[in-house]
Amino acid sequence: MIAGVFEVPAALLDWLYSITHSYAASIALIAGIVMLMVTPLILKSTKGMLEMQRLAPEMRKLQNEYRSDRQKLNEEMMKLYQEHKVNPMASCLPMVAQMPVFIIMYRILRGLTYRPIGGNELVARAVLNAGNVDPGVEIGFLPRYVSKSSEMYLSLVRMDHMSSFGLDLSLSPAEMLGQDFARGMIYAALVVFLGGLYFFQQRMVAARAAVSPTMSESQQKLMQYLPVVFAVFQVFFLLGLVVYYIVQSLLRILQQLYITKRFYGHDQSLGRQAQAASERAREISKQDGGSGATGGGPLAKARRDLAEAKKAPKPKPRSKDRAAPPAAVSPSKRTTAPKNRPTPSAQRSSDRSSNRSAGRPSSPNKRKRK
Repeated sequence: MIAGVFEVPAALLDWLYSITHSYAASIALIAGIVMLMVTPLILKSTKGMLEMQRLAPEMRKLQNEYRSDRQKLNEEMMKLYQEHKVNPMASCLPMVAQMPVFIIMYRILRGLTYRPIGGNELVARAVLNAGNVDPGVEIGFLPRYVSKSSEMYLSLVRMDHMSSFGLDLSLSPAEMLGQDFARGMIYAALVVFLGGLYFFQQRMVAARAAVSPTMSESQQKLMQYLPVVFAVFQVFFLLGLVVYYIVQSLLRILQQLYITKRFYGHDQSLGRQAQAASERAREISKQDGGSGATGGGPLAKARRDLAEAKKAPKPKPRSKDRAAPPAAVSPSKRTTAPKNRPTPSAQRSSDRSSNRSAGRPSSPNKRKRK
């Protein structure tokens, strides 16, 4: 069942080869057919993305109003999408559709240039040579996914190259650089050319469409240079796959020119309305102090709390001239009695003296003096 996924496109590639008798031309036609299939999805996703940008002011207002209630915000956003018949997932359709294409094309080209090794090589020698195994001769390619009676199979079986326009499509630029540096530079130049096509295409998109107000400058740069990084990794893939992506990139540039004319051709076009709506959304975000651009998530709430804490008035420092309130004095065990008032110990001594004098008769000398 899994092999059937690769056999159908491989049969199409084999049919194109029977017409063109060129591996590169057949791969280029496959790229054109794939682009024809995904173009309606790309147009639909572009329209959906522009409709989403046109709703940016209303979305920003909802984010400001329900910033503290994430569930309510999601409900209101879904109502807004349903009211304007907008699908937020429409922009993801082309990416989802094209991801399997890379895997399929890679497996097909690998299968057409398959070299059996180990025990598989011995079995292949026995089958191809009818039991006369010659260990000194390389067995070459044993193509997969195509019929053994097809023209492409017969042209590749027992071969060690897949030549087209003087280039071996079965080798990667990295492998060719290791075998023959001079020829490998031609392979590497094709990878550089592919990176230039990717960069030019992304510049077209950046110059044409207004970026989302929620996208930072670093995110914009990432979206612009990420395809170029993907092109650099093509140095490790088969040159046939590089040819496929070069043709596809050229067709995408033509596709972007058509999109620019269709969605940005006049002042009332959908693209121009989306650009104006994005500008209004930016103004709303600025009026709200930038908090609306972050939505209602926990990180956004923390940022808003921090911003509000910075804006809050700070308490004024206490002036040095202002008298400090008197500190509470804790009562001491020993206190000094006020003046002209006997201390408790002196009072007790006086009382004892008076009591003794009251119980004793006065001396005769004192009576005589009186």
